[in-house]
Amino acid sequence: MKCFDESWRDFLTNEFTKDYFLDLAKFLHEEYEKKTIFPEKGQVFRAFLTDLNQVKVVILGQDPYHTPGVADGLAFSIKHGKKYMPPSLVNIYKEIDDDLGGHKNVDGDLSSWQKQGVLLLNNVLTVEAHKAGSHRGKGWEIFSKDCIMYLNKVKDHLVFILWGRDARSKRQLIDENKHLIIESAHPSPLSAYNGFFGSRPFSKTNEYLIKNNIKPIEW
Repeated sequence: MKCFDESWRDFLTNEFTKDYFLDLAKFLHEEYEKKTIFPEKGQVFRAFLTDLNQVKVVILGQDPYHTPGVADGLAFSIKHGKKYMPPSLVNIYKEIDDDLGGHKNVDGDLSSWQKQGVLLLNNVLTVEAHKAGSHRGKGWEIFSKDCIMYLNKVKDHLVFILWGRDARSKRQLIDENKHLIIESAHPSPLSAYNGFFGSRPFSKTNEYLIKNNIKPIEW
């Protein structure tokens, strides 16, 4: 099974040779050997199965779900068929319903968004079971920063959706003359009422895409 789409090869192969990433890779090897880490090793770069040439929207999250059997390698998404629904995703669907009158997905699997060109990227791509934020400060933040900078440079008319403090810190990396930035509080129950609910990111995204003759997303 391929780990990433060929369109990302230049970016990823360049990152994989940097000192910070070599240190990160060593750390991850030891973590996966000794502990329970999410997502599964083969899904860490699943976001990069999104064809770079088709990317229209970037949703930047924090780190993967740390509940066992949930994280699937896409930010905010969960494995297909799972009955458990993380609170953040419940709130995302609630905002879609309020914003657009309903959502298309029958469960928490967001791969349908990925297929439409939504890059579902976390600021940190791995986490230890039951320990939120446990892989912060290990190098992933550099990786996600470099990814945002790369997208800013090589693409035009992207929508960057930044939810939460970690994601919003990346705003300065994005050229607002080329792209649309939508930012708010994180959809977590701890912060959703501080500006996430009512922010209407989904309709705002589609309005921008349509204005730029880009097919909108079926949320």
